[in-house]
Amino acid sequence: MAQTVGRNMAAPLLYLNLVMYIIVIGFASWNLNKYINGQTNYPGVAGNGATPYFLVFAILAGVLGVVSKLAGGTHIRVWRNDSLAAAGSCGLVAWAVTALAMGFASKEIDIGVNRGWRLRALEAFIIILSVTQLLYVSVIHAGIFSSKYGPGFRDSDYGVGAGAAGVDPAHKEAGVGVRV
Repeated sequence: MAQTVGRNMAAPLLYLNLVMYIIVIGFASWNLNKYINGQTNYPGVAGNGATPYFLVFAILAGVLGVVSKLAGGTHIRVWRNDSLAAAGSCGLVAWAVTALAMGFASKEIDIGVNRGWRLRALEAFIIILSVTQLLYVSVIHAGIFSSKYGPGFRDSDYGVGAGAAGVDPAHKEAGVGVRV
């Protein structure tokens, strides 16, 4: 039962972040489409000099976030060290790009000017996602410090049937010591 503490904490964060990243992709792609078409006077699109950079990095963060949640879902399902490597690295890259998009969102808020509600909602989602994604990455990596929170490094089901130190069990009793 103690092995599931980290999994029970990571699963709700994974689903919350997945939904939020999908919403970010929707808002960012809509805003970028209107911005590219030159419809900056359209209600909800107007921005400033940081807007095109913010929109590009918001879409990139959204796509990387959704992909990292797919790897994270696999890790939560199997909860082993080998799946932690993929989920952790994807999650960390998604967080880094989300933090970069958060920097552009902060710059866009700082510059001000008349921004539409969709752009302000996208900024809010990116800022919230940068915090929740960091929390998610921290939770799935908590097993490094204690196997109570993660898969740990001493899983007993690895190497079952391989014998001691890679020696074939059938030959160990005979004294042959053939390596597998």
